Amino acid sequence: MNDVFIYWDNSNIFIGAQDVAVDREGESARSRVRIHFPNMLKLAHAGQTVRRAVAAGSVPPELRSVWNRLENSGVEVRLLERGTLYGREQGVDQILQTEMLRDGFDNNGDPGTVVMLTGDGAGFLDGVGFHADLSRMQKRGWRIEVVSWKYSCNRRMREWAQQYGVFVALDDFYDSITFLEHPRPGDPVGDPRLSVSIDLSKRQLAD
Repeated sequence: MNDVFIYWDNSNIFIGAQDVAVDREGESARSRVRIHFPNMLKLAHAGQTVRRAVAAGSVPPELRSVWNRLENSGVEVRLLERGTLYGREQGVDQILQTEMLRDGFDNNGDPGTVVMLTGDGAGFLDGVGFHADLSRMQKRGWRIEVVSWKYSCNRRMREWAQQYGVFVALDDFYDSITFLEHPRPGDPVGDPRLSVSIDLSKRQLAD
């Protein structure tokens, strides 16, 4: 199978974007940077056929409408409201890991490409977490592509992805996959910024 299965940990990706925004555009960008969902999705699949795409994150209820555009693109969205009983990060991670393992089991005889959008590689030595599940799938013939910010990605997972698949540094596509909103009242002064068209010529694909 040449199809891709995308798993998108938006909480992790967004936090990394805030840090990169500060480095590139100053402290005022931290509260105003946003992910450009359509371009991020284009970067994730890079023109390959998408069999399934699942995104998970946590948002205040009033921001749920922001995700509608992603759902309209065919992405399955799983949202947790902040302050849930079991904690934001744990719940988001478990949602995505469950979907990964189900797809890995259901397509075990004809694996495709896993595109994992996260830098969270915690738990590998204990056999849990994204890195451990990616390793399980890789051993069963799945091709691996990890898409994350270079310096916020777990080093072990990044090096593993470079050895067994592809590591895509979001830093190389920053101007396309993020934009800056107008400052809100009380925020530091700063100019808005639109995203630019994404150039996928530098986007490596797993063999």
